[in-house]
Amino acid sequence: MFEQIFDNVRQKSPLVHNITNYVTVNDCANVLLACGGSPIMADDPEDAVEVTAICGGLNINIGTLNQRTIPAMLAAGKRANELGHPVVLDPVGAGASALRTDTALRLLREVKFAAVRGNISEIKTLALGSGTTKGVDANVADKVDEENLDGAVDFARRSGAVTAVTGAIDIATDGERALCIRNDRPEMSSITGTGCQLSALTAAFVAANSDRPLEAAAAAVCAMGLCGEIAWRRMTGLDGNSSYRSYIIDAMYRLTPAALEEGAKYEVR
Repeated sequence: MFEQIFDNVRQKSPLVHNITNYVTVNDCANVLLACGGSPIMADDPEDAVEVTAICGGLNINIGTLNQRTIPAMLAAGKRANELGHPVVLDPVGAGASALRTDTALRLLREVKFAAVRGNISEIKTLALGSGTTKGVDANVADKVDEENLDGAVDFARRSGAVTAVTGAIDIATDGERALCIRNDRPEMSSITGTGCQLSALTAAFVAANSDRPLEAAAAAVCAMGLCGEIAWRRMTGLDGNSSYRSYIIDAMYRLTPAALEEGAKYEVR
């Protein structure tokens, strides 16, 4: 199922506009290039709308919010909606502060998202309208289980956005079907920004497969986890998290559609 999805990304090379986390912006750009996409970053309100118009997809990440970028996110999201371009939301740290929570909820009200990608704490915050989260990581108690699976499915159904919840087990759902994905390495949590990279990937995969957003989002999740597995096998006793970060991007660059199809570990629920 995922071979054609990834091949479309490689063939179409979608241009993705990212209004994203300053901490990880470089990694997001490089992982997009590695998967076959093309990145562009513009977060000034006077620039963002025009840039969005020439792109195939938009990735909005609230990891480093400020009063200048919030209007850019809203305006770019609305412009992408007008043009029929898919928009992805990464509600980084939603629940950690009122600004993050309120901004994420406002974006959901005013912009139509093709996909939302976050950890279970962030998705719960969006579903409930409030919450708490440990920085940008999921709370320890918020492991992905049957209850959270049902919650993700319900949120996707109510929001109209494919929802990708990442954790020890990942979930991708459109509110009707759900895929439980088991490609992962726990060591990926030692790197700042793998989630941000995944959201950028999701935007590229959905932009190249706009008629199959669930499969596209699930393929992106599988690809990121699989690259984490491949990169970990390359690690030596002298390597640390900086090398691991680079090896993940290298693995994405070398990953083929056929290898993704063969290596994807998932079940349909």
